[in-house]
Amino acid sequence: MSITPQEALLRCIDHREIFHDEMLSLFRQIMRGEVSPTLTAAITMGLRVKKETVGEISAAAEVMREFSTKVPIRETHNLVDIVGTGGDGANTFNISTASMFVAAAAGARVAKHGGRGVSSSSGSADLIEALGANIHLTPDQVADCFAKTGICFMFAPNHHAAMKHAAPVRRELGVRTIFNILGPLTNPAGAPNILMGVFHPDLVGIQVRVLQQLGAQHALVVWGRDNLDEISLGAGTLVGELVDGKIREYEIHPEDFGMQMVATRNFKVSNATESKALVLEALSNTPGAVTDIVTLNAGAAIYTSGIAKSIADGIERARTVMASGAARNKLEQFVVTTQSLAK
Repeated sequence: MSITPQEALLRCIDHREIFHDEMLSLFRQIMRGEVSPTLTAAITMGLRVKKETVGEISAAAEVMREFSTKVPIRETHNLVDIVGTGGDGANTFNISTASMFVAAAAGARVAKHGGRGVSSSSGSADLIEALGANIHLTPDQVADCFAKTGICFMFAPNHHAAMKHAAPVRRELGVRTIFNILGPLTNPAGAPNILMGVFHPDLVGIQVRVLQQLGAQHALVVWGRDNLDEISLGAGTLVGELVDGKIREYEIHPEDFGMQMVATRNFKVSNATESKALVLEALSNTPGAVTDIVTLNAGAAIYTSGIAKSIADGIERARTVMASGAARNKLEQFVVTTQSLAK
């Protein structure tokens, strides 16, 4: 069933749902460049104001996956993405990006998907470039990097060419939209496991159900009560967990894992250079809150990948590879490999 952009906008204004097949039609029109920038902006903001539903998000994610350029990774066992929606306004350093090197060093297979900062001071791509890696690899080169190191980074614009029609609108708006929600759902390597941070508590239950509809295997969707799209050290964290089709929702706290609470303001940065400094501090296992929050999130990612039996077990594995220097070595291996493949 098709729907015109004007009809979709009226649905949003009336706070009525755009049904699954209609959303498929609408987003195919957007991805093909058939919807004007004005209407694209109006619809995306209308969806945000009325609040996107599970059906709307899952349909839009299906279309983005349909139009994406895939990375040929055949074996997806223990393959995990570690990603945040952004848009939380916290401007912390790139905790999830730091966590990917720890998780990979511990034996998880990590295919991270991300882009530049839109509503934050430093996106994952900004940080990875600052660390010295080359993010402009072809899909085959990304797969080669993964084969050599067990880790890869997929720069979103390289895999979502159809987003060129919506990207200028998103950039000019400069606020979170459905595209913040969709990005983490469209991993080009098809990672079946995901640790996803979200910018609003309502999205914990919504996104975990979207992932259920999209066929994810193991997912943790998290929101820190201090408004952080990561597992927080500064407050409790709401968790929506999907395992083999079943969902449960609960809350975790730093004290559950023997960690002290630390205010999120201690992790704020202004740019990718400052983020890099904190990431290197954590990967060097410097005692303190920066290392603790990376350990906590990496532990959750290790658990989500399927190689640890619990978050606590994942944290212990994270501590081991950080203390041994294996996490820092994994970063260096990744940087060297991306540079050599780009030559």
